[in-house]
Amino acid sequence: MTTPGALAPAPGRAARRRAARRTGRGLAALALAVTLVALGAALFGGPLAARGTGELRVPAAGTTTLLRTAVFAALAVHLGELAGGRLTAGGPAPRAWSLYAALAGAAGSAGQIAVLASVSDIDMATAYGTRDGRLLLLSANGFLAAAGCLALRRPALALVPLALVIGAEALRAHPEQYTPEIGAALTAVHLPAASLWAGGLLHALRLMWLRRADRADALAVLVRYARPAAWLLALLALTGTASTLRKLPPDAVLTSAYGRVLIAKLLLVGLACALALLARHRMRRGRLDAQIPARAELAVLALIVVVSAILTVVPDPHWVSARLGIR
Repeated sequence: MTTPGALAPAPGRAARRRAARRTGRGLAALALAVTLVALGAALFGGPLAARGTGELRVPAAGTTTLLRTAVFAALAVHLGELAGGRLTAGGPAPRAWSLYAALAGAAGSAGQIAVLASVSDIDMATAYGTRDGRLLLLSANGFLAAAGCLALRRPALALVPLALVIGAEALRAHPEQYTPEIGAALTAVHLPAASLWAGGLLHALRLMWLRRADRADALAVLVRYARPAAWLLALLALTGTASTLRKLPPDAVLTSAYGRVLIAKLLLVGLACALALLARHRMRRGRLDAQIPARAELAVLALIVVVSAILTVVPDPHWVSARLGIR
């Protein structure tokens, strides 16, 4: 005859389940907090940064920031999963989010065309004929083509339309008359590197959670991610510094919305790097709790995505130098 206690899970297993539930609730709370902060930053970050600068108000800045955040996040998730195949090492992988990301990216690009038509007081057909409209349409179609590749079970082919999206975003970010090709080239390198950093970490942490029962296997996932992440950070530092030097006049660092948002981004990047170093230190000691600072790093990277979107919406800082007669 079976005793009632025989059906109960072993104490160790029950404790692990309770710990997993607590961790899950903690991650959900962190995700909610980051989402609320990111939403507030997207809606009000641009106007707050421009306060006292004398810069003209950008119409629909909050809406545009949200839509551009969707585009950047979609690229990060999609590229992170494509590159994350090497992290699985033949084992189980989490459910793919790439299809949803591609559709969200297409909606974000298409939504920007609608915003462009609204703020410019033109119809959609005319908006499609503008430079920004054509590039946004290319981005939207690129995301849709990437979604089609996933539907056909050819995920690797999605790299081609995603490259078109990155090219369109790079061209849109640099409409200036002074060497726009250099700025576009820098962005074409910076954007995928940033996407791989954030999206790769997201995929790695999801994979670690899936394999949490095997401590060594879970830690090995983070080790495989950390190796190329250092090179991505170096590439981001080089391209980001070059872009800043060519786009932000020294006299406009504190007197323009662009300069102020850039300072906020640099502070967040510094924090993300510190958390990455802490995770790497614990990882080298074989400690599974290396994922704790890695999760915090991912939360900071999510905020960096929003701040990066704000940077593309605030006015070009060169107007300050032009007003002062500086060239």
